[in-house]
Amino acid sequence: MLEDLYDAAARAGLLKTASLNGQPVSVDFRAPDEMLLSGIASSHDYTLRLPVSRLGSLARGDTISIDQQSYRVRDITAIGDGSECQVSLTRL
Repeated sequence: MLEDLYDAAARAGLLKTASLNGQPVSVDFRAPDEMLLSGIASSHDYTLRLPVSRLGSLARGDTISIDQQSYRVRDITAIGDGSECQVSLTRL
């Protein structure tokens, strides 16, 4: 069911294509600004979400690519019932 939701969102153009271990996967990519030092500086908190079934062998320290930009996987966290995960990223 969750995979069907992601497939529909991809067809509607709502998702980005990431290269995970050389395989293209549709993901919910986010790069919101986070204010640091009481508003003096800002930083991006890069994350993506995807069904666990599409995670493959992705692990901490792996490099992925989204829109020709590389990111390193910092952490992978299960969400809800464990069928979806959030991946924290560092831009390289």
